[in-house]
Amino acid sequence: MAVSVSNEFDIKAPASVVLDVLKDIPALPDWSSAHKSAEVLSTHEDGTPDRVKVSVGMIGINDTQELAYTWADDLCAWELIDSSQLAMQSGSYKITATGPDSCHVRFDLSIDLKIKLPGLLVKKGQKAAADTAKKGLTAESERRAKA
Repeated sequence: MAVSVSNEFDIKAPASVVLDVLKDIPALPDWSSAHKSAEVLSTHEDGTPDRVKVSVGMIGINDTQELAYTWADDLCAWELIDSSQLAMQSGSYKITATGPDSCHVRFDLSIDLKIKLPGLLVKKGQKAAADTAKKGLTAESERRAKA
């Protein structure tokens, strides 16, 4: 059964900087503690990441995943192609500018595990994913905006 988590938060950085952070796939492990490695396997014609391979670890589960990314001026979205632990994953960051140097972000993530886990562990993983999305992306985006 699929489980979902959403999180909304504000970042003191331009929306373009937030999107640049999200497009910088190799730097993903720098701001997301769940990601151990990340590499771009192929790109779209405009140079944005298309196929991505990540190694993740959360709540005692380690996995290597291949993801397909899509991009818009205000959106980063991905779908699972292959995983040993997940049957499905769909995620997105929707970024809305709220000023020249600020934006609002909505993070959505749905997953369906291949293995059965106690509900408490699943909820702990959901909370960790939402917290990482908020804290990690915020810190990295604000750091880059000041650089």
